[in-house]
Amino acid sequence: MRVLAIFSLIFCGTFTVMAQEAFEKDVMATSAGDLEITFIGHGTLMLQIGETVIHIDPWTRLADYAELPKADYVLITHHHGDHLDRDALDLVRTDNTVIVITELCQPNVDDGLVMHNGDAQVFDEFHVQAVPAYNLVHTRESGEVFHPKGQGNGYILTFGDTRVYIAGDTENTPEMKAFENIDVAFLPMNLPYTMTPEMVCDAAKAFRPKMLYPYHYGETDISQLVELLKDEQDIEVRIRNMQ
Repeated sequence: MRVLAIFSLIFCGTFTVMAQEAFEKDVMATSAGDLEITFIGHGTLMLQIGETVIHIDPWTRLADYAELPKADYVLITHHHGDHLDRDALDLVRTDNTVIVITELCQPNVDDGLVMHNGDAQVFDEFHVQAVPAYNLVHTRESGEVFHPKGQGNGYILTFGDTRVYIAGDTENTPEMKAFENIDVAFLPMNLPYTMTPEMVCDAAKAFRPKMLYPYHYGETDISQLVELLKDEQDIEVRIRNMQ
């Protein structure tokens, strides 16, 4: 029994490490150092630059946050349960973690830093701007849009000379289409809540990110987006496991 218990402990520990290592990662150079992006899934990401760890919309359904690096910063895009997960926050935060939230998240997050659309913050490691994230077209049966304007944030993070846009749950808004100098963009394509491939294509052609990751795409056929943007040589579409 003792041998079995030891084997089980070793096996379970190995499995946990393997599970965490299974997440896809990309590394890109910035003038502030290499930026590592870990693709957790859905709308959930982890960024690391130097020793600084930034979690985006951590969700316990996708990862064991007891095994992932603790957060220096957490950015929450809005209050829906697949983006604001109190259990994930409790696992990933420390006494020094800065948690950026929207106003509607405030009742469920202790000591969160509320940012509204248009607000900006300068942290030691990066600059963050909160930008609008909302629906224009897709609605519930009641006629109310899934994400009303002003309730959710997207975030533009600037690391040295590199600007990373994490859109949150949104459609191709006029504000998005007016962005400039975006190096990396994460755009949602989860129907019917966010964008169709055509909407993502429309947005990408407007603000022309150098690198585009469709994320939070559910069962949407991402090959449609690849086909729509195949002739846009200056927009690199990267597909990762972000259902």
